[in-house]
Amino acid sequence: MENRCRFWLPKKKRFCANFRFNDSVFCGNHNTRSDAEWVPCPIDPSHTVLSENLEGHMKRCPLLKQAQSLSRQPFFQKGINGGKDDEDGGDEKGAMVPTLASLENTTSVMKRNAVYSMSGTEFSKLINKIQSVHSSICNDIRDSHKVPEACDIWIKREVDRKLPFQEKHVVQQVSILGNLEEIGILKNTSGDVVMEQCDSNGSSGDDNGVPAVVEFGAGRGYLTQMLADCYGIKKVFLVERKSYKLKADRTLRQKESLILERLRIDSKVEDLNLKAVESLQGVPYLAIGKHLCGPATDLSLRCCLATQSSQDDSVQGSGHYLRGLAIATCCHHLCQWKHYINKKYFINLGITKEEFHAITWFTSWAVDADHGSDLSDVAGCTLHLQSIEKKECVEDVGGVAEIVQNMEATERAVLGFMCKEIIDMGRLMWVKEQGLESQLVKYVPPTISPENHLLIARHATRL
Repeated sequence: MENRCRFWLPKKKRFCANFRFNDSVFCGNHNTRSDAEWVPCPIDPSHTVLSENLEGHMKRCPLLKQAQSLSRQPFFQKGINGGKDDEDGGDEKGAMVPTLASLENTTSVMKRNAVYSMSGTEFSKLINKIQSVHSSICNDIRDSHKVPEACDIWIKREVDRKLPFQEKHVVQQVSILGNLEEIGILKNTSGDVVMEQCDSNGSSGDDNGVPAVVEFGAGRGYLTQMLADCYGIKKVFLVERKSYKLKADRTLRQKESLILERLRIDSKVEDLNLKAVESLQGVPYLAIGKHLCGPATDLSLRCCLATQSSQDDSVQGSGHYLRGLAIATCCHHLCQWKHYINKKYFINLGITKEEFHAITWFTSWAVDADHGSDLSDVAGCTLHLQSIEKKECVEDVGGVAEIVQNMEATERAVLGFMCKEIIDMGRLMWVKEQGLESQLVKYVPPTISPENHLLIARHATRL
């Protein structure tokens, strides 16, 4: 017992049974942490390492083999979609590999501390700037809740009963596909889409106008499952950083005419080079994504459209190209300046990198309140919020932290929705600059999901 840990476990009413760590009286779990600097592991940031031990840890990290395996894939190219961290709003098409200094993300805690360090006057000016920007550019976001006839088999639950069915997710997926049908990317022939009545060469995908689909942040792949069931898509690429159980792959692979390929990339699409995917060569494709969290939206847009832009000046030949896209954005509080697709948009609005990060932090307030009412319609709430901010900022007794605490949840939500719309409008404008016909719509009611923005676009000349 002399070599056992001396940490007392009150609930078990005994000492820890593990062996002591080196010369300590405690085991490794209960030994007091060193005061030295702990840093995130570069291979897997979910755990930390003593900076002095980092070099040795890099050689034996349990996830090293997995990371090396992923990096050897032909479509892996470090930082190709990462963007630049400079603030000049320059050309994003030739994205640089991020430097070591730019690899550190601005965390939510850092964003919050930066906001709380503002004076009341600075906070008030930022709120007024947000309201001014929102009122001037966020006027064309319409409701577009679609229920296409092609998706009746899912709406009526006439699909494989083994497939998971959650109504709120089905409603979102149906509306995404309905919006794609409305802008002409997907086609429901004579109101009767029959998946199995295609030629042996799989021509029904061409008849539908979409030979292939690339789903970013695919997760278990049930958006693609619905797309294949309802529109007869024949070639599918699922992009995901994690490995999931209960994937739709099993039922998708049972479709004889469907070709399925998973692209495992462990970096939120940052390192995915679509041009290097051999089976996608010479194939026009549709890009989709349901709830692409934070910077994953920007990385996916750059992955598709920066690649596309590099091909516009040359003959298409064996190259692939984007036919259209539908991306449901979410988790704007995770957005990073270095990844954001349209820095020039914010710079032209007079919004700095620091203010951008404050705006992203405010977006988390959009989900603070009860969404039984449509709080995402912020047009009628602007003046009320402005008067509240002016009154509270004049008092300025406990600083910005107290001002924030005194705000009602609905008031915070209104500001959060404003910031979400400003961020997504910048993405919309960037996609338009790439030559696509684009819209930003609210594809489901906020009672289904407060994260209800859908960015849809198409190449009009390539349909």
